[in-house]
Formats: sequence, structure tokens, C-alpha cells
Amino acid sequence: MHKAVIAATGLFTPDQSISNDELVHAYNTWVDGWNAAHAAAIEAGEIEPKTHSSSAFIEKASGIKSRFVLDKEGILDPSRMLPRLAARSNDEISILAEMAVKAAEQAIAAWGKPVSEIGAVICAASNMQRAYPAMAIEVQQALGIGGFAFDMNVACSSATFGIKTAADFVASGSTKAVLMVNPEVCSAHLNFKDRDSHFIFGDVATAVIIEAEDQAGPGGWNILGTKLQTQFSNAIRNNFGFLNRTHLPTDMPEPIPSDGLTDKMFVQQGRKVFKEVVPMVSEMIVDHAAELGIDPTTYKRLWLHQANINMNQLIGKRVLGREPSPEENVIILDEYANTSSAGSIIAFHLHNQGFEAGDKGLICSFGAGYSAGTVVLEKRG
Repeated sequence: MHKAVIAATGLFTPDQSISNDELVHAYNTWVDGWNAAHAAAIEAGEIEPKTHSSSAFIEKASGIKSRFVLDKEGILDPSRMLPRLAARSNDEISILAEMAVKAAEQAIAAWGKPVSEIGAVICAASNMQRAYPAMAIEVQQALGIGGFAFDMNVACSSATFGIKTAADFVASGSTKAVLMVNPEVCSAHLNFKDRDSHFIFGDVATAVIIEAEDQAGPGGWNILGTKLQTQFSNAIRNNFGFLNRTHLPTDMPEPIPSDGLTDKMFVQQGRKVFKEVVPMVSEMIVDHAAELGIDPTTYKRLWLHQANINMNQLIGKRVLGREPSPEENVIILDEYANTSSAGSIIAFHLHNQGFEAGDKGLICSFGAGYSAGTVVLEKRG
């Protein structure tokens, strides 16, 4: 068995960002127009009026202050409230692959080795822009990597599931190094007309290179253990898929509007998710540490999925047995928002400094499924 190491990471951040104030202005403008258009039905008591959002509400509910997106203009257009991402021909690189390649190039540069040493590519993300061919194979071709590639989707837990899969490939000797990428265009499946969720997501891509310890250079992170868990729940769901077209009205225009088909985009029962996921994840982290003979209160840093600041703070408190400091429990969702599978990797990529050899930290993700994954790391000398 070959031990696995996280050797390098990469991050692609779009150059456009939307503040809470900008998002709220667009949403409230849409609300005013919707209420005016349905004034008679509202007055008759047939439907409830839409209510305004606010920056204070968003920050209190989530800790989010802004989010990076691929297209700001389309999202902030009250008549559209959807990013404008032009269709590309089959001869052009796809949007998700392009993002993944940019993150991967940064990771490869930090790694300092030729791509010929990579034997597999995994694209692990919450929403692929097509069913096939696999996004991972397109990334593989764009980077000139040999071996094999495939996609996997475990929603917000995709990155930790991807790291676990890559580590297992390395351990079995199937390949000496794996590139795992997480391109997330969350703005394209978010309903910007839903007050309870219009602020949650942002766009980004991350990349991780996992390689065998016996070929790794100095530095990097030993993977001491990985653990995965799933439990079915409808509390977070996205029903969009190719079967939808078989039961839609034939005269429905494209693109599919959000009103009346909201479950074809991101939907969640936020309070239910909070109550069920926090104890599930906290217990999983503590149990995994015990299996590895580690006291979880000694973790120097937690790189949790960036879902919601209240969830992250409570999980951190339960794991460390006290209120964690900002240095111990990394929060980046104030700037990036929820970026699904990429969130915990962004936190790790941006905030892994200050470790001595032997210091331990934890990457953890959790999300729809329910799904959760833990990756326990030790700083190498």
C-alpha cells in the first residue's frame, strides 16, 4: 500500500463580484415589479405578496457579504436574474473545463513536476454542464495528461469524496499521481427570485494534486485518513435533468423560467438541514479522529465546507470543545459565499500557513445527499 500526499492546490476566482447591497437592490426591484403585476390577486387574498430582502438579513443568516460570479450583469438584471453564459461550439473548451484548467495550471505550477507524472483526472463537482463526454476527460485533454479521467457528483461533498478516491488509487498503485478538480458555476442553478436562497452561492474552481508519498518532494500534507458518509434526504435538492423535457408543456419557451419550476434549481429546507447536518458532521469528525487515535481538540485548523457561518461555528465548537478562533476555524464564505464542493478547498488553499511538521488539520465537507467527507492531514517536513 502506498501512502498518499496532498502535494499542491490551485484556485481560479472569477474577476466579477457581487456585493450583498447590489444583489438586494436587484432582488427588491424584481419584487416590486412582481407585486405590481399581481396587485389584483394580492388584494383579493389569492396570493401572498413577495417581501424584500436586505443585506442585514443575508449576513445574519449566512455570514456572506459578497460572491464571485462569471456574469454579474445578467444576475443583476431584474428582468432576467440569471447569468448570461453564451453557448459554445463543440470545438471550443466548455465553461467548466476552462475554469478547471485554470485552477489546475496553478496547482501544477506549484507542484513543479511535468503533467506526464499524473495518471488520472477526477472532476468532482455538484453540477456538470452536460451528461457526457465527461468534463474530466476534456480537462485531461486540455492539459495533455495521459491515463484515465471521469466525473463524480456528491454535491457539496464532491471534493472530499474526490480526494478519498484519488488517495485510494494511489494506495492501490493504480497511479502515482491524480489531479482532482472542482469547477462550480453555482450561479447557473441558483434561483435568484427566492428570498431564502438567492444570496447563497458563488462561482469558482479549485484543484488538488494527490501523489504517492514515496515520490513526493518536501512539504505538502500526509493524508492520515479519509472517511465518507451518506444518508438520503430531500432537504437539499435539485431536480433538473434530461427527463424534465418529457413532461414540460410543448409551448414552453427556453430557457426554463424559474417561476413554477423552482425545484428544477437549487432548493433546500434550511432549518431542517441545520438541525440534521450539524450533529451528523460533528459526530463523524470526532469518531474519525478516534479511529485514527487523534484527539480532535488538538487539530490546529479546520477547513470546513463553507455552507453557513452558523453551521461552521457550531461544528467547530463541538469538535474542538470550545469556541474556536478565526485562525482555527477558517471562514472564507464572507467573500466567496457558498461555492459547493470547492469551499473547503478554497479555505485550505488560502489558509494553510503557520504549520510545523507533525501539526494536524482537517478538511471536511457536507451537503446534499446528505453526504459528508473528512480528510485528516498532517504537515510534512
